[in-house]
Amino acid sequence: MARVHSFPPIEPPSARLLILGSMPGIASLRAQQYYAHPQNLFWRALGSALRFDATTDYAARVSALQAQGIAVWDVLQTCVREGSLDADIEAESIVPNDFAAFFARQPGIERVCFNGTAADTLFRRHVLPRLPFLQAELIRLPSTSPANASIPQAEKIKAWVQAIAS
Repeated sequence: MARVHSFPPIEPPSARLLILGSMPGIASLRAQQYYAHPQNLFWRALGSALRFDATTDYAARVSALQAQGIAVWDVLQTCVREGSLDADIEAESIVPNDFAAFFARQPGIERVCFNGTAADTLFRRHVLPRLPFLQAELIRLPSTSPANASIPQAEKIKAWVQAIAS
């Protein structure tokens, strides 16, 4: 089992929306980019919602999010996990990111969208009890991961477009 670490947030100067994953998978960790797995629908969904080219280079995609006031981060700062599956995270190894500091820097966050059940559950269990001041709307969206094959791709993208564009 390996200890893995998340990335710094994609953080515009004044964010209105925060998208949270659980912990980057192997492909993302290797590339040092959020949602780098080629079958992950994250960039396609956000490109559809915000009308940018999801196939452009990573820096341009990040800039497109920042221009729309969208921050991206992971619930966990570090954990022990073999492979990329959230189900393989060792519960006793979990260290959440510093969300008190994040929300102090980003007081304009109105909505937090979770990329899947694991991100939502981890946030509510390990972070939310420490943030009694948080007033943001919390929305769980279907995971964009290729491991989440039970929901058709078009349905996933539609849910993301509705949550991000509204």
